[in-house]
Amino acid sequence: MNHQSKATITAMGTYVPDRILTNADLEKLVETSDEWIVQRTGMRERRIAAEYQFVSDLATKAVEDMIGRYDVSVEDVDMILVATSTPEYAFPSTASRVQANLKIPHTGVLDLNAACAGFTYGLQLADSLVTSGMYRKVLVIGAETLSKITDYTDRTTCVLFGDGAGAFLVERSSGAEGDFMAAISGTHGEGGVHLYKSGLSSEMNGVPLQGEGCLVQNGREIYKWAVRTIPEQLGKLITKAELSPDQIDWFVPHSANMRMIEAVCERGPVPLERTLTSVEYRGNTSAASIPLALQLAVDEGKLKEGQNVALFGFGGGLTYAGLVLKWGVPDKVQE
Repeated sequence: MNHQSKATITAMGTYVPDRILTNADLEKLVETSDEWIVQRTGMRERRIAAEYQFVSDLATKAVEDMIGRYDVSVEDVDMILVATSTPEYAFPSTASRVQANLKIPHTGVLDLNAACAGFTYGLQLADSLVTSGMYRKVLVIGAETLSKITDYTDRTTCVLFGDGAGAFLVERSSGAEGDFMAAISGTHGEGGVHLYKSGLSSEMNGVPLQGEGCLVQNGREIYKWAVRTIPEQLGKLITKAELSPDQIDWFVPHSANMRMIEAVCERGPVPLERTLTSVEYRGNTSAASIPLALQLAVDEGKLKEGQNVALFGFGGGLTYAGLVLKWGVPDKVQE
């Protein structure tokens, strides 16, 4: 990406609600077992928002966590981008609620609707806005309250989803180098019927929709599409960044399901041992899963400044977005 100005990620923060939903809890709701859930998904826990907590609350807390960790200011942010599939309102946007909560005086606000690929799309957009010279400082948030659109009588989906939020600050780089090395995206819109939440229309492509406002997923079809698509597109993305797969320190896919991630990694180009996830104790948090995985890796001392990281979001649409970053967020948080 050859631009006059470059973009860099200067800070990050995350938030998950206090309430934990364990596999044992789910055994009381539907016919399932801890063994079955772990075997098929790799999940042990997920976090659930309180009744009074909505997605803008989680998003705001992730930004507050970022401010606490890195002692950055958001008062001069030019644009807030929130990737979410679970806004509390059709409008106003979640981003505008975050602006109100944080009292940021002069900023644009925009919600992105790309399901589990939303956060990666948000980073791509932030990079474009900064490198074009249009904006200097963009807040990118991935946040979800999937528990509010989950049918807890459907044993195939209710074990999967959790709530959480992650926030990144993307700024114009003071140096010659930027963090953003390559981007890729693509869509298979005909597959939209395999993952949806119905809205004003009750049919898609002539097919009647189910769920009555809850999330509906055909896991088998999503799995097939992801396992077929991601290894190939990830390879193209790495080539676009002018790197070899061996030069990718960490692969960070959307944490949909551990078995799906294992199948993707088996087909290459980056092995499972160089893959970061948030799936085991957070479940599938859609647009929040990638920042949650990155934060966990920073906190564990795995992810370090200067490493090459390949992010790959994929989900409802069906759509995907990938990004190769030179990790520039400082290891040291403010004391």
